[in-house]
Amino acid sequence: MPRTLEARYAALLDEIEAEFPGFRLVRKDRSFVQRSIHQALSVITLGAQRRFLSDYVTTLGQRVYVPPTWDQWPAEQRIYVMRHERVHLRQFARYGIVPMAVAYLLLPLPMGLSWCRMRLEREAYEESIRAAVELWGRGHVEDPEYRRALVRRFTGGDYAWMWPFPRSVERWLDATLASAAAPRRT
Repeated sequence: MPRTLEARYAALLDEIEAEFPGFRLVRKDRSFVQRSIHQALSVITLGAQRRFLSDYVTTLGQRVYVPPTWDQWPAEQRIYVMRHERVHLRQFARYGIVPMAVAYLLLPLPMGLSWCRMRLEREAYEESIRAAVELWGRGHVEDPEYRRALVRRFTGGDYAWMWPFPRSVERWLDATLASAAAPRRT
């Protein structure tokens, strides 16, 4: 009998907790640091990133900060996002919190040419794409709107214009789609 999506989400959280004993889900609106980041991003991006608290999930160390409505998100969306965030948890474990933060935020530039942020996010979005294929089918990730949204995410205000080369994002996306063969289990 197939597991329900809620059961799959609970099992994914159990896997993450087993891999990262310090793992915690924290509501963003209850974190002074996250509220401060929200204010700073609103200013730095000239208002392009006003949804940081309400729409985005952020990983710092072993904490994953979620919007206040997280529990109302459909289970498949929470699975999709947590698979992405598990990659970031692994990156923090691999590199350490300070080197990861410096690389993500500053190298080589905080905006425009944020090569390290782009590479870290590419790794996480590769897992997002695999999750999307598993959850919604290959047609979902091949949909032109999905593709446009991902390219915008890399080249627009969502990540403070981290990478100004949409064609390189499209080439990466094509290569990732080509390698996203059989769906994996979460």
